[in-house]
Amino acid sequence: MKVLTALMVLTVCSLSGLAQRPRPAAERPPKNDSQSAQKKPPLDSNKEPEVASSDDSVRLGTDLVNVLFTAVDRNNRVIGDIRQEEISVLEDGRPQQIFTFKRETTLPINIAILMDLSGSQEYTFPQEKIAAGEFLRSIIRPNRDSAAILTFQDDVELVQGLSSRIDTLNRAFDTIQYSSRLAPSSSRHQATALYDAIYITADEILAHDDYRKASDDAVTRRAIILLTDGVDNASRRKLDDAIDRAWRAGVVIYSIGIGDRFRFEGIREDVLRRLGEETGGRAYFPRGADDLLNDFRQIESEMRSQYLVAYSPSNLTHDGRFRRVEVRVNARPDARIIHRRGYYAATEDVRK
Repeated sequence: MKVLTALMVLTVCSLSGLAQRPRPAAERPPKNDSQSAQKKPPLDSNKEPEVASSDDSVRLGTDLVNVLFTAVDRNNRVIGDIRQEEISVLEDGRPQQIFTFKRETTLPINIAILMDLSGSQEYTFPQEKIAAGEFLRSIIRPNRDSAAILTFQDDVELVQGLSSRIDTLNRAFDTIQYSSRLAPSSSRHQATALYDAIYITADEILAHDDYRKASDDAVTRRAIILLTDGVDNASRRKLDDAIDRAWRAGVVIYSIGIGDRFRFEGIREDVLRRLGEETGGRAYFPRGADDLLNDFRQIESEMRSQYLVAYSPSNLTHDGRFRRVEVRVNARPDARIIHRRGYYAATEDVRK
């Protein structure tokens, strides 16, 4: 009887110990490229904006702020010989101490091709699809870079999730077909939700959960290649919301302003330029098929010819606020520096 009682006590203690052990985090199932290439339902364009995401926060004290930038001259040619002693970094107007500076040509890239399928794109869409396909075939390195393909009108549709397989991406492009909508222009079916599309792409496709690491090996370039006329008449979110989400997700936006300039209101160059300036990308406005191909080549050249500068912020306040960053190249008046405008600082909750 004593032996039976002792065994029962040991069993209860063992079960209690197991109950107190933390459960391992669930692993994400591996992605299936062939399945993701199939037609998917629209992404959630009515999802409420989140507050104070920590996507691009920095754990101060152990991590550095990594800033990728491109330098171009007056003729928009990439400048490839900048040295560390030539640059300075300011955060909220205060000079920062630089810990790392190097030219980066091999960092991994995650790209989302985001294509407008509204009425203004009917005649230019075939050229856009060809140029975007050639761009991905040229820039994507198997097992290192990845690309996703999305389209939008009033809703956003994921055509292909992030994949590094060129054949998978080619098949995804083949499935995209422009379908003219015959509903009245005032109908929701003619609507274009550009800002929602940018927000969702940055938040659900390219956003990252890890913080900026001290090692530059952890840095991945994230970019949206946006093909649109820049018109928005249906988004629930504003332009500032789209830019803010790109900041938090560490996403650069390259815009290609293209569309039917005769039947529609034209290209919103102001919107597309601002998207590029605020996130560290650029806006291009091709006038024909040759210009379109050249613009894609220019984007590839810039993404492969960036500099990485890292610094530890002098502001140790963990308030979750946006910090403005400026990179300057001294004694080179012809140089124009292109980089994201800042980042969101960590909060105490993030650091714990």
